[in-house]
Amino acid sequence: MSTDTAGTADGRGRPYVIVGASLGGAKAAEALREAGHQGDIVLIGAEHERPYERPPLSKGYLLGKTPREKIYVHPPQWYSDHDVTLRLGTAVTSVDPVAHTVTLADAGRIEYAKLLLTTGSVPRRLPVPGAEQDGVHYLRRVEDSDRIRAALVPGARVVVIGAGWIGLETAAAARTAGAEVTVLEAAELPLLRVLGREVAQVFADLHRDHGVDLRFGAQVEELTGEGGTVTGVRLGDGTTVAADAVIVGIGVAPDTALAESAGLALDNGVKTDEYLRTSDPDIHAAGDVANAFHPLYGRHIRVEHWANALNQPQTAARAMLGQDTPYDRVPYFFTDQYDLGMEYTGYVEPGGYDRVVFRGDVKANEFIAFWLADGRVLAGMNVNVWDVTDPIRELIVSKRVVDADRLTDPKIPLGEL
Repeated sequence: MSTDTAGTADGRGRPYVIVGASLGGAKAAEALREAGHQGDIVLIGAEHERPYERPPLSKGYLLGKTPREKIYVHPPQWYSDHDVTLRLGTAVTSVDPVAHTVTLADAGRIEYAKLLLTTGSVPRRLPVPGAEQDGVHYLRRVEDSDRIRAALVPGARVVVIGAGWIGLETAAAARTAGAEVTVLEAAELPLLRVLGREVAQVFADLHRDHGVDLRFGAQVEELTGEGGTVTGVRLGDGTTVAADAVIVGIGVAPDTALAESAGLALDNGVKTDEYLRTSDPDIHAAGDVANAFHPLYGRHIRVEHWANALNQPQTAARAMLGQDTPYDRVPYFFTDQYDLGMEYTGYVEPGGYDRVVFRGDVKANEFIAFWLADGRVLAGMNVNVWDVTDPIRELIVSKRVVDADRLTDPKIPLGEL
């Protein structure tokens, strides 16, 4: 067994180790250097690609509009220029917090002074017969996007299972490519749990207007096939939807295997404080995997979106260096589907609001939707309306009661509210 060691048993001279060569991992390495860390940094990733951003995989890159080189977080030379040891194609199998070591798949070990987990999430697998056949796709890695793009050709019969963000974005890409698209969703509307009925209907109308066959209340029983290749999706009502390709987007789960091996506190992800510190003071977590205490909401929340992977590593890096600053950014995400561009700011649990109001023209897909509780703005979603994220965020953070009539009047600047 080989062991990579650095420094003495008390941790002096040991590297700062980041497991997860993702957007979060790369930004953490960058933040450590910007905060003045002079010691060794080791960034470990199971993929063979250097760290890249995932949103383009279901948007511009999948559509062929974003060149591959544009998805990467840093140029290849950035890591050596900043003395960051980048170990790709290397899986970490366990963490020993007592010995301060991570064990690699090849049985090697790396000691650490501080450890950051940016392991992200993994797609939920479809638990039906036939789901392992060729032509069944999940979207998480760049090679997944490459395979899906190859299947999106004019006239191809594409079935998307799940009408969440990934499902709808890949459906839009498939229609844009000229494929025939059917979306199967168990709920009554797309994104119903996330957005509620009022706004979910906007996305149902959008996809129907673009020729997508939306089927709600659908129960998938089996993926049929011939010779190991998928040919269709059999539903609970006995009908079969023909398919040349099936894209499964039924959600993700936080990748907590390493945290579990370390005995860290888990609760819908790796539980952390507002500084992204786990139950072990020398281990932090950021991004999809972190269920972090949020000072604004007074509770732990886990957000599976790009903005957390981009911004949380700065907080984690500072905390690793003893420069504690709480992570209190308001959650944010975005989507692009056909000619609809959307930004969502805020956080609302299902059923956690009492009213949705609209500002602008909903039918023309140029509006802002606000989720309210007791007259206070919890979240805002701007659709094809730009440069309003900051005032929406200020409305949320202020927690002030607003006049709904003024809020919905486009003539009144949001800043005045």
